[in-house]
Amino acid sequence: MNILTFDVEEWFHLLDCDATASVAQWDRFESRLDANVDRILQILDETGSQATFFVLGWIARRYPAAIRRIAEKYQVGCHTMEHRLVWKGSREDFRQDVDTGVKMLEDITGKKVDAFRAPGFSIRETEGWAFEILHELGIRFDASVFPAAHAHGGMPSFPVMEPALIQYNGITMKEFPVSFKTVAGKHLVFNGGGYFRLFPYALIRAWSLRQPYLLSYIHPRDLDAGQPMVPDLPLKRKFRSYVGLKTAESKLRRYLTDFSFTDIRQADAQVDWSKARVFSL
Repeated sequence: MNILTFDVEEWFHLLDCDATASVAQWDRFESRLDANVDRILQILDETGSQATFFVLGWIARRYPAAIRRIAEKYQVGCHTMEHRLVWKGSREDFRQDVDTGVKMLEDITGKKVDAFRAPGFSIRETEGWAFEILHELGIRFDASVFPAAHAHGGMPSFPVMEPALIQYNGITMKEFPVSFKTVAGKHLVFNGGGYFRLFPYALIRAWSLRQPYLLSYIHPRDLDAGQPMVPDLPLKRKFRSYVGLKTAESKLRRYLTDFSFTDIRQADAQVDWSKARVFSL
């Protein structure tokens, strides 16, 4: 099972960056969203791939035509309204951020939004309440679990690299975690975001061939070699944000040619949920 997802953000939507920390700052930067969305749609069309797009409500409000172009052929999920890390706010902050984003997307696309991904994979073991809120807001599928250490969250204790059921306070959520390769006992993510840009394609392909379950996540900025540089980034963060941009688009085209990818809704139909592992928080 190979699942392709995109987190639809602008190139400047970097987390924990002073220059882009508040919504008020975002209007100062040029937009590259339309061109980057069109690039992705063209790649998907040429390779016959399906994907789930997790869209920021902030993006949808400003570029509704781009989101309608996506929704014509692909599943649209929510990535919150304003790209806030879950653990940085209260439960009510999270509820409002997701609820506003979901309603914005449903108003624009005219379709039910039932899938979600948290910014920065920021639902940790200590934020199990987030799944309860998602359930209350009509979300059926989550793709927020990063089963390894992550700068903004992560859930290293997640037991399996396959679709699983998360239970919290009486509710159950279908989870599609990010895939990984086990190296020296560590969970190493290799086919999403900066990891996808960093690793050589031959290695990504070899590891992917050995995986019965793949979930890849790409941001539009990952494929945009011409994007400006966000000012005042620390050296380590600059490397993580800009490494491999020149080759990422051709790498993705090869990946989608060598492997067949689907979206989360279609993947759900392939899972025997009666046999899925249960992870209780």
